[in-house]
Amino acid sequence: MATAKNARVLVVDDETDVLFALKMLLKTEVKEVVTEKNPDNLLGLLERQKFDVIFLDMNFKSALNTGNEGLFWLRQVLEKDKDASVILITAYGDVELAVRSLKEGAADFIVKPWHNEKLLETLHQTLDKRQQKAKGNTAATAKSAGSTTILGQSDAIQEVLYKIEKIAPTEANVLILGENGTGKELVARALHEKSFRASKPFVSVDMGALTDSLFESELFGSKKGAFTDAREDRAGRFEAANGGTLFLDEIGNISPAMQAKLLTVLQNRQVTPLGSNTPVPVDIRLVSATNEPIYELAAHNQFRKDLIYRINTVEITLPPLRQRHGDVELLARHFAAVYAQKNHKAAPDFAPETLQKLKQHNWPGNVRELQHAVERAIILAENNVLQPQDFSFSPMEMAPVTPAAAYIPETPVPLSEIERETIVRVLEKNKGNISRTAKELGLTRTALYRRLNKHDI
Repeated sequence: MATAKNARVLVVDDETDVLFALKMLLKTEVKEVVTEKNPDNLLGLLERQKFDVIFLDMNFKSALNTGNEGLFWLRQVLEKDKDASVILITAYGDVELAVRSLKEGAADFIVKPWHNEKLLETLHQTLDKRQQKAKGNTAATAKSAGSTTILGQSDAIQEVLYKIEKIAPTEANVLILGENGTGKELVARALHEKSFRASKPFVSVDMGALTDSLFESELFGSKKGAFTDAREDRAGRFEAANGGTLFLDEIGNISPAMQAKLLTVLQNRQVTPLGSNTPVPVDIRLVSATNEPIYELAAHNQFRKDLIYRINTVEITLPPLRQRHGDVELLARHFAAVYAQKNHKAAPDFAPETLQKLKQHNWPGNVRELQHAVERAIILAENNVLQPQDFSFSPMEMAPVTPAAAYIPETPVPLSEIERETIVRVLEKNKGNISRTAKELGLTRTALYRRLNKHDI
């Protein structure tokens, strides 16, 4: 079975720009990329050649009377080869159709416009699953940086792994607490993959990115005509996750109005799409996560206590990297191997003084910061033994992590002001580049944009 380096990939899309972009992106990742504009040639191609992964657009300019060309061609491919690994390429408005396609046998889907890193992660995960299936092995592997394997030998992370093993096979709602960059979504995915719902959808929602006006339609769905742009019925994330796991990330950031609506749905286990009076029953396993001090928020009436009771039948607290004694070297070597392979280099070694430097750093950005630091070092290093000078930390990263109660300035500075100044400083350092700024701050682009709007930057 093919690994990424000897995999053959087929891309089927009627847009020349999309075919060119994907070929350029994938050609350094896999052995061969074949492109095809006309889906009518798809089955003939599959008769003549064998592909490990097929990227298939969901909407062509042909006149098929199937309701959706992507689903039609997916069925045709799977009828010819039931083990084919098909990744659907879809527009944002067709996400519910893509979710339907998962139930019909698609391996995964990506949304246009895609993020290159996310697309490559999806490709590697699909190849991993294909390889595991061929070997008859359903255990998770660590073939890529996006793997759901959680690495660590420290007592702190071993306790987390023990909880995952105990909790995953149950139907308990789980609340994951931890700082940014500690791997909360990784834990959520591990809970899903080790559960009895593993064959059903895992649907992730960034709650912090939802405004009050989008909240209901995104989570509960909408009917045609419910609002100006509602041109067709749309299933919400609850329905998309039916039978599987719904992961609500950054749940501590939602408004009181959102909290009330979410509580009602969790109590009744049914959603009412926007523009409808008919409730739809849903069967989901709920996993939530936040880096906010949720119990402190509840004490100040900023987060509903009854909602906390609903979302945290069981709680998992992820330790910051500075408390995971012995894991920094293990993780650094893992990321070094991953990014060396990705950048076509030999796996490097670490000089003893480099390891000492990494172990002494406080890692305020946690595992995500370490991952990015190793990636930078792999790209910029002059030789195959990483030296201390290959790792540089910004002033923000070098700042000591001090417990909140340990230091109180004479004139307290509002936390929002500190956050704003930090973002502005890092933006200036990166000359306004959003991607580099988000990476250095340990944030996603979406989370950074949200904070830019919040602070009017």
